[in-house]
Amino acid sequence: MPPTAEVAEPAARPVDKTGRRIRRMFDQISGRYDFLNHLLSGGTDYYWRWRAVRACPPQGDAPILDVCTGTGDLALAFAKRSEGPVLGTDFAHEMLVHATRKEQHASKSRPPERPRVSFLEADTQQLPFDDDVFQIVSVAFGLRNVADTAAGLREMTRVCRPGGRVMVLEFSMPRTPVLGPAYRWYFANVLPRIGQMLARNRESAYEYLPQSVSQFPDGEKLAALMEECGLASVTWTPLTFGVATIYVGTKLEGDR
Repeated sequence: MPPTAEVAEPAARPVDKTGRRIRRMFDQISGRYDFLNHLLSGGTDYYWRWRAVRACPPQGDAPILDVCTGTGDLALAFAKRSEGPVLGTDFAHEMLVHATRKEQHASKSRPPERPRVSFLEADTQQLPFDDDVFQIVSVAFGLRNVADTAAGLREMTRVCRPGGRVMVLEFSMPRTPVLGPAYRWYFANVLPRIGQMLARNRESAYEYLPQSVSQFPDGEKLAALMEECGLASVTWTPLTFGVATIYVGTKLEGDR
């Protein structure tokens, strides 16, 4: 009897990350974005951002840039520890409207010596800044939404100062034998239904979420891509059993 031939699983259909679709999707969910982040993560997103700032602490008064800033949570977290200006960029206008409101509220309780956070509408693949400007260039849960991941990383590296750091906080998939399959099932079947029911948007944002995470490189693969884009000594630290990961790379002196 001839051996049974193995049938390869069909490749996953590439996620639509065109700029128009991503911008429209985030504009639609901007009003419920923070609520859903906190709800669906059980509040763990606060801890992840706290760990991200600790992994890449500001030094001195050189400026900091947070790209794909969304409603500005990571930029505001950096502002609590920075002595210099913090800038957040995103190309979804409505997300920046909410970020600006949060900054206005935060500035009322911020010590007067702490600088305000500024927000600017800009595409991460074409940042409107000179080379070698920022001591830290960060992104939280936004790099996988950039149409060309490498182009986004190269731009982040370009505007980072030599000796400065590029930090990425992004979802990843747990690898443990028990938690991995259970989390992937929840992520693919439960989370999208809850998110979509509450978000009520036409672009299926919470179906896009597990699709984009599953097709995005993590661990060694993303670290290697960061090094290909001009960063050195890239480290990665899994958080919450590997549900999210922090990556930090350094721009070498003299690099462009």
